[in-house]
Amino acid sequence: MAVAVEEIASAALSPPLKWAGGKRWLVPHLLETWAGHRERRHVEPFAGGMAVTLGLLPRRALLGDVNPHLISFYRWLQRGLDLRAAGVSLKNDRAIYAHNRARFNELIRKGEGETAEAAALFYYLNRTGYNGLCRFNARGFFNVPFGRYKHVECTKDFLPYRATLSRYEIVQGDFEAIDIRDDDFIYADPPYDVEFTSYAAGGFTWADQRRLAKRLAAHPGPVIASNQATKRVLRLYRELGFDVKILDAPRRISCDGNRDDAREMLAMRNV
Repeated sequence: MAVAVEEIASAALSPPLKWAGGKRWLVPHLLETWAGHRERRHVEPFAGGMAVTLGLLPRRALLGDVNPHLISFYRWLQRGLDLRAAGVSLKNDRAIYAHNRARFNELIRKGEGETAEAAALFYYLNRTGYNGLCRFNARGFFNVPFGRYKHVECTKDFLPYRATLSRYEIVQGDFEAIDIRDDDFIYADPPYDVEFTSYAAGGFTWADQRRLAKRLAAHPGPVIASNQATKRVLRLYRELGFDVKILDAPRRISCDGNRDDAREMLAMRNV
């Protein structure tokens, strides 16, 4: 098993996006469990920054997310996104950021939010926007302000991601619409149980948290779920028969400057 864990870890790819609540730190906690199930199809209903998938590198995967712009970006990575061909300036400059954000929202308004240009703009806004946030207003327009980075690294060559993601199926929509098989290995990392719910139109309510937990509990195959360790989230998963652990997670993004470790739930079934 140790050899399998080392093999997986050595082949891992860094996530292409900055992501609030990203789970790159969690991958070492998952590797040993995943190594015993690596022949299964890996399913993530909330792909997010894709840190777990790129850290585990399954041979087969079904990845979903409700955010259409995120899914469009990943689908363009599958095809081979070329930032230079898209004609998007990647300079870390406030005026250029404002121009690119306006252009991205114009494409959304015109129904062209799934073009290569829109995918390149989404990537730029993610890398240079404030704290790597992904936030849309009630009209569906991106509204994250300019970031405070002295230097921003942007990837020019996405070929390593193309080679990996081309093996995976990537879909957009609600988690219950994903075609899950009984023997799939599911890792679910939904939006945190917090007040902020503007990640995508419609948000993610407490009713959605309960709906997800019940869906995961009904799955006959292995399941791992993570979330912020609020009292009601812990109670929900424990009552549904999950083996629940609490981990200290690094707080990489905070509106008040607090960088203390955050309490994170890791819930498992059938592993």
